[in-house]
Amino acid sequence: MTVRVSLGDRSYDIRIENGALDRAGDLLADYAARGRFIVITDKNIVPNQLYRLETSLTAAGIASAVEVLPPGESTKSWKMLEKLTDALLNYGVERGDTIIALGGGVIGDLVGFAASILKRGCRFVQVPTTLLSQVDSSVGGKTAINSKAGKNLIGAFYQPVHVLIDPTTLDSLPPRELRAGYAEVIKYGLIDDAAFFGWCEANGGRLLAGDPEARTHAITASVGAKARIVGEDERETSGRRALLNLGHTFGHALEAETGFSDRLLHGEAVAAGMALAFRFSTKLGLCPAEDAARVTAHIAATGLPATLQAAGIEASGAKLVAHMLHDKKMAGGRLPFLLARGIGQTFLDKTVDLALVERFLDEERGAS
Repeated sequence: MTVRVSLGDRSYDIRIENGALDRAGDLLADYAARGRFIVITDKNIVPNQLYRLETSLTAAGIASAVEVLPPGESTKSWKMLEKLTDALLNYGVERGDTIIALGGGVIGDLVGFAASILKRGCRFVQVPTTLLSQVDSSVGGKTAINSKAGKNLIGAFYQPVHVLIDPTTLDSLPPRELRAGYAEVIKYGLIDDAAFFGWCEANGGRLLAGDPEARTHAITASVGAKARIVGEDERETSGRRALLNLGHTFGHALEAETGFSDRLLHGEAVAAGMALAFRFSTKLGLCPAEDAARVTAHIAATGLPATLQAAGIEASGAKLVAHMLHDKKMAGGRLPFLLARGIGQTFLDKTVDLALVERFLDEERGAS
């Protein structure tokens, strides 16, 4: 299955194929300038996926150098960006070379940003190995590192030349990470596809249990939705792409409160954030209570946090809102919120009173 991201002369394909990693040498041969790739990964990927990629490249007669980084959100830092760019320069990377990002969202974000600034722009290919990166972060060209002020505040829009998705890489993914990625799958149904959310309610358990058909369907549907939205609004200038941030304003505040640590994975924070967004929309009289209840119930049923308590958050509404003020989407002193009129009816609101958000979060904190 191939999905096209249509961006004029920067358009690229997303290939979704079981076993694609074992055929990567043939599938990516056209990008092997000077007959080589530079592969960037993290140490968690090495035991299960790096060997598959290297074996495939060798069989196709393509040389590869490998740089292994530490896993985890802390890798998206100035320190690691400097280490990576120095390593790439030591490998003698030229603008015509292609860097492969093999891993989850952290590796994809960091490598993409490094590629965007190294020698004013080098080619890179995304080979995502987690559900979250396969359905979301590997597509669309958002690259970034974190700073002390917040998550993803330093980065660039920089598109890959190809995305290669092999759903079999999910076989070795820990259940918690698989669930965290599933939050982003749910998101596409909540944005503008109520029927897909219904599919998630009926089939999410199959996906999480490893059913190949459910897994491939979810990835293809999610990638197709994101490719369509990115093609319409690559840099969030019209507001259309902003819909992809559903749950992220609340979610990033929760991540900041937990120090962007493994206490709360990104997908877990987004899951809680989406449930909060729907319940807040109900509080404002925008969304039917039964729709918010469905969203909360499905998120909780998959083992994801749907409340502040389930996410382990005890902070006051004021503290969480203070985290939101560092959001990169702030404009003119206003913070846009993704709200909903119902499942599949998400919209952007730039007039939300943060005092109401604070009061709502305090009520949520005290809820049983």
